[in-house]
Amino acid sequence: MNQPIFLQPVFQERIWGGTKLRDLFGYPIPNDSTGECWAISAHPNGQSIVKEGPYQGLPLGELWTRHPELFRSESPVFPLLIKLLDASDDLSVQVHPDDEYAGEHENGELGKTECWYIVDAEPGAAIIYGHEATTRAELEQMIQDGKWEELLTKVPVKRGDFFYVPSGTVHALGKGIVVLETQQSSDTTYRVYDYDRRDKDGNLRELHLEKAVDVTSIPQAYEPAAYSAATFGSLSVTAFVSNSFFTVEKWDLSGSAEQPEQAQYTLVSVIEGSGQLRTASGEYTLNKGDHLILPAGFGPYTLAGELQLIVSRE
Repeated sequence: MNQPIFLQPVFQERIWGGTKLRDLFGYPIPNDSTGECWAISAHPNGQSIVKEGPYQGLPLGELWTRHPELFRSESPVFPLLIKLLDASDDLSVQVHPDDEYAGEHENGELGKTECWYIVDAEPGAAIIYGHEATTRAELEQMIQDGKWEELLTKVPVKRGDFFYVPSGTVHALGKGIVVLETQQSSDTTYRVYDYDRRDKDGNLRELHLEKAVDVTSIPQAYEPAAYSAATFGSLSVTAFVSNSFFTVEKWDLSGSAEQPEQAQYTLVSVIEGSGQLRTASGEYTLNKGDHLILPAGFGPYTLAGELQLIVSRE
């Protein structure tokens, strides 16, 4: 198949959400506390729908099951989940399990290793990444004593930063940040601290301290990573991460670039600009906020325009 598969995202209301998914991307968000756009998702809690073409109207999970030839994957489920998050307020401090722990404790759910590309950040914005405890007993005691300032590591962020967040990492997005998140297809989160916030019904949100202490990696110091870009004519490719969970790159295009046939399926998110994707079957317009899949075996194609893409593969 030499047609890209464009997807209709799903939006999720969150206590910390806002309006930037509409303001920055023009999405028709359902309300003014929209925190997440599940852009490429086959997770049962929110599935993307194919927008057009021969598979129009199919949920991504059904496309995965009914047309394995489009993916040529050995994974039993669609393994990745691409999100955009609008942290209009601080997110809860949380940690995610690995595959083994989640499989045992969360009804066979995948673990959750993820990564963030900072799409937008207000001046002074910061994330929490890592902690200062040196033993599990010390971690537990500092949580019980509420020593959050001493325990949690804050890291300032700016637009264009990237963070790899493996399972077991204590983390949180801070207020004023928009990220594109590439993660395993999992919705399992263990909440450690939520600033004593109450939900719309006046209840404190549930914490998961026992499981969180179980899965947190110790020690866990933050170490900044350096990334370099390789240039191929008009295309600059920054390789952020490549491991058994996912490969994630940023493509910056100014002009046009020819690409060879894709051996494996590829996920593409347009985070800036506009342009065209030209294939043997026709020309497709790419605009900021579009999300699409190039199926396995997708033939040679040309990208043209002024584009910034996040490109990922399993």
